[in-house]
Amino acid sequence: MQPLMTTPAAPAVQLPVMLVAEVQDSLLVVVHDLNRLDGLLAHTMENLMERFTSASANLAEPGLVNSKELDSVRSTLRAAVTELQFQDMASQLIVHTSKILQGCAYRLASESMGSEDGEAVPFVAEVPERPNPVTQDEMDAGSIELF
Repeated sequence: MQPLMTTPAAPAVQLPVMLVAEVQDSLLVVVHDLNRLDGLLAHTMENLMERFTSASANLAEPGLVNSKELDSVRSTLRAAVTELQFQDMASQLIVHTSKILQGCAYRLASESMGSEDGEAVPFVAEVPERPNPVTQDEMDAGSIELF
């Protein structure tokens, strides 16, 4: 008779089901809040872009063409529009973080509570492997970093 080969089991921690449910709910609330934040940022950036575009158009009036002070204002507006690109980076970080939190919430529930017969497990794409989808940490006019 051959000896049974057993592999050491991974350490496990038993948690009360209510605790797991509360943590999962909290994670999903944070995901919801992050999605709301993303929407607020997008709305604000659209409004700012519209206002900057309007101000720039007003400064392009023929009577205002040759003023050094206005050239400085135009330059500042162009720089401000460039800096508005942070909304895109912030949105990517929010989506990335939301996916990680949602994946953790569903995995926590699945691992600790299992699934009931006939119960569909919510689909969540794989948790992203990259720790950060946005590698740019500053913006300069004329410089673009693609990620």
